[in-house]
Amino acid sequence: MLVTTRLLVNGRIYSSFAPDATSIAITDGTVVWVGDERAGRALHPAAEIEDLGGAFVTPGFVDTHVHITALGLNLVGLDLVGANSLDECLARVRTFAAANPETAHPDAVIWGHGWDDTEWAEQTPPSTADLDAAAPGRKVYLSRIDVHSAACSSALRDGISGLTDTAGYSAEGPLTFDAHHLARNAARNLLTETQRASARTAALDLCASRGIVAVHECGGPDISGLTDFQELLAHDHGVEVRGYWGERVDSEEDARALLDKTGADGLGGDLFIDGSLGSHTAWLLEPYADQPDSTGNAYLDVDAIAAHIRACTLAGVQAGFHAIGDGAVSSAAAAFRKVADELGGPKV
Repeated sequence: MLVTTRLLVNGRIYSSFAPDATSIAITDGTVVWVGDERAGRALHPAAEIEDLGGAFVTPGFVDTHVHITALGLNLVGLDLVGANSLDECLARVRTFAAANPETAHPDAVIWGHGWDDTEWAEQTPPSTADLDAAAPGRKVYLSRIDVHSAACSSALRDGISGLTDTAGYSAEGPLTFDAHHLARNAARNLLTETQRASARTAALDLCASRGIVAVHECGGPDISGLTDFQELLAHDHGVEVRGYWGERVDSEEDARALLDKTGADGLGGDLFIDGSLGSHTAWLLEPYADQPDSTGNAYLDVDAIAAHIRACTLAGVQAGFHAIGDGAVSSAAAAFRKVADELGGPKV
């Protein structure tokens, strides 16, 4: 990256004639020169010159952790970011439900995202009863701002087998931990292929508008599902997509088989060791100050993490994890250390 006032494209130099200006020369889409203006002129004496007025020029950005379809659903779906109270959140649900009647899509889910009860005076999250009243009879899935818990209506909950016996279940409060994964999967399965494609295009268009030329999709069985992941990898768009799949393996053979099955470039990104702080599911070494009986949730222990790292290392692909709390981070560090001691740091 550099600050530039001149640019040469196929024989044309873009310039502001500042005495200490830097020039960039591009020929046939390739940067062939970055440096002092006078040297650039000497190397390209026939170039045309145009003033960029001191503009900032940078290579295209790469976003190394995204969930493209989910981002797109936030763009085209129900946006709850910035709702400053529970009442405002529910008002947005009512407005969206009225504008998107169930008669148009009988099984459609109202997919919303971004509520944050810690910013509300009442600090009370949406309840099941709240959603049933705001959108009667509708399947409603509203993920919290950290995407690790969600408020869900009765109509959505009733279709999820085994939900009430799952860790993280609450009859009226948001679903967390495994219960949230079940609810997210159920809500995702209600989306049509057309809805998913529209969401992806909206998200990738947004990326392109911000100068992002490539993204690393962090998918997984509890995040986007394999169908969505493979649809995204095949999605025709100018923004390049590189895929990472967050599912644990125990051996080199398992790693290679999963790569073949998914088309992923690596097995990491969002392989969950724990959850998030806002949903009180991040794995802490000491209890939460506002929930003294809880240290969060742990999905993987050190041995399981190390087995995945070892398998990926032997398969020659990147391993990665989602680790938020200090319990999760210290366990990940211990696992990496364990495999490095076994296979050697350079190999890992």
